[in-house]
Amino acid sequence: MRRMSAIIERELRKFFRSPALMLAAMVFPLVQLIILGNAFGGKIRDARMGVVDQDHGPQALRVREAFDSVHANVRTFKSVPYTSEVQAREDVRTGKLDAAVIIPPQFSRRVYANDNPQLGLVVDNSDQFMSSSLETKMTELVQALNAPDVQANRLPDKIALETVELYPYIEYMKYLLPGSVTLAMFVSVMIGGGMLYIDDKARGVHEGYLVTPITKAELVFGLNLAGAIKACMAGIVIVVLGALLAGLGTIFAPTTGLQLLLLIITTSLAFNAMMFLLMVRVEDPLVPRAMFGILNTLLFFPSGSIYPINAFPRWLAAIARVDPFTYAVHGFKAVLLKDAGWVAIWPDLLYLGTFALIMLLIATPLFKRTL
Repeated sequence: MRRMSAIIERELRKFFRSPALMLAAMVFPLVQLIILGNAFGGKIRDARMGVVDQDHGPQALRVREAFDSVHANVRTFKSVPYTSEVQAREDVRTGKLDAAVIIPPQFSRRVYANDNPQLGLVVDNSDQFMSSSLETKMTELVQALNAPDVQANRLPDKIALETVELYPYIEYMKYLLPGSVTLAMFVSVMIGGGMLYIDDKARGVHEGYLVTPITKAELVFGLNLAGAIKACMAGIVIVVLGALLAGLGTIFAPTTGLQLLLLIITTSLAFNAMMFLLMVRVEDPLVPRAMFGILNTLLFFPSGSIYPINAFPRWLAAIARVDPFTYAVHGFKAVLLKDAGWVAIWPDLLYLGTFALIMLLIATPLFKRTL
């Protein structure tokens, strides 16, 4: 145990003497959280909606008032009056407008006569997110306009759906936080574990271990524990900073903090053991650098941190089922976003712990205690 702790001490001393390397590993996930969290997934606000009123009747006025109500409340779009349908269509095409609504002539008369009244919506469908958001809001608005002012005193003749949301609106920055924490720990393991181990072998530091009485198992477990400690530091820093940036104050609750700490520890052990297994027979220092991008794509994106796993094809879902990233992201989501408790995260803790143990048991006999 003393010999193994000497390896851990040496690795940590090296880290604290040059912390810039590990801090650089934390910068990328933190920047990704800030940029992507604010650039994607937000609600559309203040889109420019051209309104061509060719009717000028009371029902057209009702539609325009509904548009003003949307702008005053949810602010999805603001109406811009137009007199020419042709000009409105052209402005949508050139990007001066995000969409345009056409209120045709005789619209009010058709409403009163129940003669299939229609509104026209012109959208720029080259931007699917913008067009779908505006179409959804317009559909809601039309349904509200169609609702009768007074409900008849009888049983409803239509099936209604009432949605109950378990959680408040989760901004994309909060949604991305579990993936950013997981990615920070992986980058820390990759740089502070895999690459440094290969560099030590190339510089001959590894030879110094071989002249000591340390056993193969002590050397493997010492190097892995040192790398896991550095990954834990990265995970704790990103959890605290990311939660503060995203406005998640629940991390300071004692139970939540304990759950996060256990997830960070098991994730660090799993990632470090996996990287050690991949690097245990590698000699060329360029190999881990070449593998970094491949592993990042192969492990991070199928984890469900950016897009739901249920939308994946079968072969990609199969990768997600064995990917340790998947269980780390699921666990962090359950704690940070849902406060779901131990019931939700114990399968993730069990998988990550078992995964780490299996990786270490495979890597130990493969480790060469020779030059």
